[in-house]
Amino acid sequence: MERNEKVTDLPYGWRGRLGLIYIASAYSMEVEFNKMTPPGVTSHTTRIALSDQPESFSIEDLSALDESVLHATELLAQAPIDAIAFGCTSGSFVNGVGYDQQLIKSMENIANIPCTTTITAVIEAMKVLHIKNVAIATPYTNEVNVLADQFFSDSGLHITNMTGLGLNDDYAISALDSRTIYDMAIKANTNDADALFLSCTGLSAVHLIEALEEDLQKPVITSNQATFWHTLRISNIASQIKGFGQLFSY
Repeated sequence: MERNEKVTDLPYGWRGRLGLIYIASAYSMEVEFNKMTPPGVTSHTTRIALSDQPESFSIEDLSALDESVLHATELLAQAPIDAIAFGCTSGSFVNGVGYDQQLIKSMENIANIPCTTTITAVIEAMKVLHIKNVAIATPYTNEVNVLADQFFSDSGLHITNMTGLGLNDDYAISALDSRTIYDMAIKANTNDADALFLSCTGLSAVHLIEALEEDLQKPVITSNQATFWHTLRISNIASQIKGFGQLFSY
């Protein structure tokens, strides 16, 4: 037995085991899940391809992920886990309001455990934070942002501003540095926004949440933070994790 290992820590994930279906060409979501993980909780990932060419993915790629998600759900559900999240923001909103709920229902029929998607988690985060007006910063192209605007508007939210970096290269999104993401967030914010949302599970952004909340004086939601928070909550884990924003108070 390792010197620092406690018998009470075993088996791993004694408090909860979270399943994640993530994009094969990205990596930050796994890292950020691990950063946010409270004691007794573990995360377990399987991956799906975003595109045959992740350096130039398309709307068509984003809108056709469901078959891969369901196959990944079947694989992941063989592990003794408590909930599964599909970790892709645009892949869960490009087909419009209701698509995420249909996908969740299909996932749950396969896995027989609670499931969620990133966009579902984000909407739930907006609800618990009582957000009506939101500013959104994304790395996406305008074409994807138009669909994001439509989704959030149809979900009853008012978009005060939306900015994008024009990227459809998944590797480039993963490589964005902290200063670029921080500046993108500051540029997107408006005074009348109740909160700021940083969209995309490829962004490495959870370490920026507290600084942004201090500077903007409002809640900040990121795709990875919201997905992890919601996956915890549907697993009946109520940890109020410090260091990753106001959302974990709920």
